[in-house]
Amino acid sequence: MARNIQSLERAAAMLRLLAGGERRLGLSDIASALGLAKGTAHGILRTLQLEGFVEQDEASGRYQLGAELLRLGTTYLDVHELRARALVWTDDLARSSGESVHLGVLHQHGVLIVHHVFRPDDSRQVLEIGAMQPLHSTALGKVLSAYDPVAHSEAMEADRKPFTDRTVCESVAFEQVLDLTRARGYAADVEETWEGVASIAAPIHDRRRMPVGAVGITGAVERLGRDGELRPELIAAVRDCARAVSRDLGAARF
Repeated sequence: MARNIQSLERAAAMLRLLAGGERRLGLSDIASALGLAKGTAHGILRTLQLEGFVEQDEASGRYQLGAELLRLGTTYLDVHELRARALVWTDDLARSSGESVHLGVLHQHGVLIVHHVFRPDDSRQVLEIGAMQPLHSTALGKVLSAYDPVAHSEAMEADRKPFTDRTVCESVAFEQVLDLTRARGYAADVEETWEGVASIAAPIHDRRRMPVGAVGITGAVERLGRDGELRPELIAAVRDCARAVSRDLGAARF
């Protein structure tokens, strides 16, 4: 019978430890909990950190799970499954809002549009499935950057160029936008990417509450807004759609 590899067992135990209980743990806490010498624990943590499975907070020196685990953990969710689960709900959102609907996922430092429902009128429209959108200026991108640690890192490291005079590019201001997005549960783009165009988006989660995509509506500013503010009924409709898709993916009611 093949023997287990001790270093792998210890690394797996560390990841399980970091996944439960306190959000961040110090080296002494980890070593004590697993019955390891500090030097041994530090060596394993260092390797996991280099691979992106563990991150160390610069201020406190404590460890937490890294973004690479999130990337690997969500690969089980096929994009086609996400699209299939969202078909009915995005059709309903297009009908109720009167606007086009986009479903997006993180891909190559941007937002990949994997599903697009046309605005339900007779206007000429172009199918945008397969198109890429920026993370820092679009509502879909802001949602992914706010909830997905991998998207957040990529958005912060990217060259956030201005598309209009409303685009938020400076790091501190962009982080404030993401804080606001998390606080209210949706993101907005009002002429930050295209003049005269606004969008609203909300996050989609899976059964483990992991962010796996975003859904949103896009349309003319004068249709999505009223008296200088986005219409609250449209915001509610987008959030309801995101919740419905999340529930279909197994997320608990939220």
